Amino acid sequence: MKVKKGDTVLVISGKDRWKKSKILQVFPKENRVMVEGVNLRKKHRKPKNSGEKGQIIKLPGSISISNVKLICSKCGKPTRIGYKIMENKKYRICKKCGQET
Repeated sequence: MKVKKGDTVLVISGKDRWKKSKILQVFPKENRVMVEGVNLRKKHRKPKNSGEKGQIIKLPGSISISNVKLICSKCGKPTRIGYKIMENKKYRICKKCGQET
């Protein structure tokens, strides 16, 4: 996968289109990512003890990796990612500015 946890991404499709946010979790086998504040789902929680109230909690759901674009840390634009191999190390590079991300 070309994105990892902690990267800032732009959502490019769906109901949360054009939102910029951080990646919370990556699921490489399913090709999905969980993005902060995007694709929120409501979960109803029952009260645990007597006297407590039930709650409705909003939790982020996962979205497809194809629906996000990485925002370059150098130029600040949403971009595609390439790889450069130097000295047996693999570096991610921005396709717009060519800098290492």
